[in-house]
Amino acid sequence: MVREADGLLAVNDGARRATRDDDWLTLGGGLDAKLVALHQEILGCSPLSGIDRISVATYDARTDLVRTLAQSNRGPAPFERYAGKLTEFPALQHLAATGEPIVSGLAEDPIEWCRLPLRTLAQDGHLSRYVVRLQRQDTLFGFLFFNSRQPGFFSADVLEALRLYRRLIDVLVVSELTSVRAMLGAVHTAREIGRLRDEETGAHLDRMAHYTHLIGQRLAPALGLSDEYVEYLFRYAPLHDIGKVGVPDHILLKPGKLTPDELDIMKTHVREGVKIVEAMMRDHDLAGLPYACVLRNIVGCHHEWWDGTGYPNGLTGEIIPLEGRIVAVADVFDALTSERPYKTAWTLDAAIAFLRDQAGRHFDPACVEALLADPAALSAIRQQFQDESPPITGRVRAMKALAEPTGGQA
Repeated sequence: MVREADGLLAVNDGARRATRDDDWLTLGGGLDAKLVALHQEILGCSPLSGIDRISVATYDARTDLVRTLAQSNRGPAPFERYAGKLTEFPALQHLAATGEPIVSGLAEDPIEWCRLPLRTLAQDGHLSRYVVRLQRQDTLFGFLFFNSRQPGFFSADVLEALRLYRRLIDVLVVSELTSVRAMLGAVHTAREIGRLRDEETGAHLDRMAHYTHLIGQRLAPALGLSDEYVEYLFRYAPLHDIGKVGVPDHILLKPGKLTPDELDIMKTHVREGVKIVEAMMRDHDLAGLPYACVLRNIVGCHHEWWDGTGYPNGLTGEIIPLEGRIVAVADVFDALTSERPYKTAWTLDAAIAFLRDQAGRHFDPACVEALLADPAALSAIRQQFQDESPPITGRVRAMKALAEPTGGQA
């Protein structure tokens, strides 16, 4: 899964997911792998041979969160899967506002040094840093970090020698994130049109995306999931039901139980969703969309059940793509605990009991336990993303139908 190459920890991004190898044949190298390759080249340039770590963090303006996305380290990674508020880091805030790079020792700012990333880096022997923002016009995409174990390493000569590589990484990262934003924007437009005909609120999509992220973070250490994979899992989760835009109103909005024929039509939203995603990738020139296979699996496999009773392919157990198993749990949990025109919200205890009862039947037991491991985190997500009011339209169907032999239509 990892190998030492000339002292540099090279990461096989596909192996780190610990899922089916054939998924990764279609993905190519992720950003982690590209950073490793560039880092190796940088170390071959004598003025830059003291750069021990390169990392990228994304920024989400809606939540003010800075999250690790990808990294390359000379030696083991000092930390992974970090997320923190930008407001906790005054120096980064100043960089975000002004564009003035940070060139300093890691212990020079006592406020930021007490935060986990800088403290951990310093304890790992990193003594100096160079940080730039990744921004286009008014959009802050994140930050690019260079660290060295040599004190005062980032002199004017070093920064000049690093300039071309810094710009190359900037273009690489922003290009990937821009393509993702383009896809999300295109699908968001389709989702907004479809949401006028469906029960899903914007807050539901936010909550289930954060539940998805929570599950991914919990599973990451045991399965070797990279920060990059978990990030794209989070970004793509809200697109899971995009295919519902193609379901006729008389079925999507039907207040009662669907007939067998209607249920068959409803189930087509999964395959139609995959077609929509592929069409958007083609029509918006997004052939290089990062982790496109993860997006396809989320859309195409979130109704597959652990015991094989799901659809569209009746997959079982770990044959179901990991991202499909994760999103299935996150989506159903939020549907259960949310108010809809046709039902009151289930209590947390009732929803938790249902998920645990269905673990090993409909749901991957590991995904269920990962979601339920931290009740406080679940409550925080529910508190942060609240529905303004129950949607006035929607298909009326209680979530208890999940327990029926035909499977539920969350």
